[in-house]
Amino acid sequence: MSDVPGVRPGWRDSIVLGIAWRYATHAAMVAAALWNEARPAPSLPDRVLELVPRVDWIARANYWLWLAAWVPLTIALLCRRRADGVRFLWIGGWLSLARGACVVLTGLGPVDGIDRNAGAAADELLAAWWAIVNPVSALFTEAPHVALTKDLFFSGHVATTTLLWLYCRGDRVLGPLALLAQLFTTAVVLLAHLHYAIDVVGAYAIAFCAYVLAEGWRSPRRRSMG
Repeated sequence: MSDVPGVRPGWRDSIVLGIAWRYATHAAMVAAALWNEARPAPSLPDRVLELVPRVDWIARANYWLWLAAWVPLTIALLCRRRADGVRFLWIGGWLSLARGACVVLTGLGPVDGIDRNAGAAADELLAAWWAIVNPVSALFTEAPHVALTKDLFFSGHVATTTLLWLYCRGDRVLGPLALLAQLFTTAVVLLAHLHYAIDVVGAYAIAFCAYVLAEGWRSPRRRSMG
């Protein structure tokens, strides 16, 4: 992507294409996760979740809480630091595809131990896929909670907000806000018992690796824009 003055931007600099890519990779990841739902899988003990109480209202609202942490800051990043924001969308898409692959490879059973979807038929899975990739039904019905019980390693909530912080960390305003959003999202994941603790640890590690592979690692240049 071009950050050089006078150099005409290419297709990778397009916000519209970046958003389309991010949505398409999310849909592909959901398809992989739903295919995995039909496979029986064992649940595991977890030392962290044994100590953290499950809060039912947080579990029910977890998608809304994640969106509240992720969407406003993503929009702010695109407005304040457009090139970083577009790169965030592209790398976020690759991270989503990596998550779909890891879900299929690991095959962990539901955190609550109830394998509701083992042996699910193809037509059920297709209907669930459409309900989840449709933003309206994903947010206003129970489709994601019912259909996705084994999309575990690694946590998408934690990975996306970690990657967002990595892209925001050089901004004096967005950096602290993104860090707070990331910690808030991690707390939501644990209090809702959405994931095993290893899914959270894995999300940090894989998001960091994805960022470093794309951008390298350097101390952020602090910039204040307004």
